[in-house]
Amino acid sequence: MKLLLHADIEKLGYFGDVVEVNDSYARNYLLPQHKGVIPNDQNVKAIEEERSTRVEERRLVREALVQAAGKVDGAEITLEVLANEQGNLFGSVSETDIAKALCEKGFDVQSKHVVIGQHLRELGETEVKLHFTEDVDATIKLNVIRPEDQTDDGSDPEPSEPDEPWE
Repeated sequence: MKLLLHADIEKLGYFGDVVEVNDSYARNYLLPQHKGVIPNDQNVKAIEEERSTRVEERRLVREALVQAAGKVDGAEITLEVLANEQGNLFGSVSETDIAKALCEKGFDVQSKHVVIGQHLRELGETEVKLHFTEDVDATIKLNVIRPEDQTDDGSDPEPSEPDEPWE
């Protein structure tokens, strides 16, 4: 069944596109949700102006995403997280944590852009992929450390000797 989309639907099409979809998908989802209508001359003419406006908006948003990806590509961030002696975190590092750290450094990144298979649960360095849109990606370097592993000046602390031996 052919439908004229009244909304942007990921992996299907954009507002104003005429797409071919399964009959049941059209009847059970797109038509009841008012995300599509049967294409005819009247429907197509009614949305022509708004379609050109939305195309321009998508172009501007894509340009902004390309600029954001260019700025953040290759960046390095460090997250301080509580962990045990074996390096296992008391919790995990999620997409939201990474996005928040990047925003604090001045990058325009949302948690939906961060792609990690599953939450990070160990200390160490890792490469994190950022996916902004269909063909706009970036990569950052993430270092997860314990707060006590770094001193105020950014250098590693020297190992300390115990004051008194245990008896």
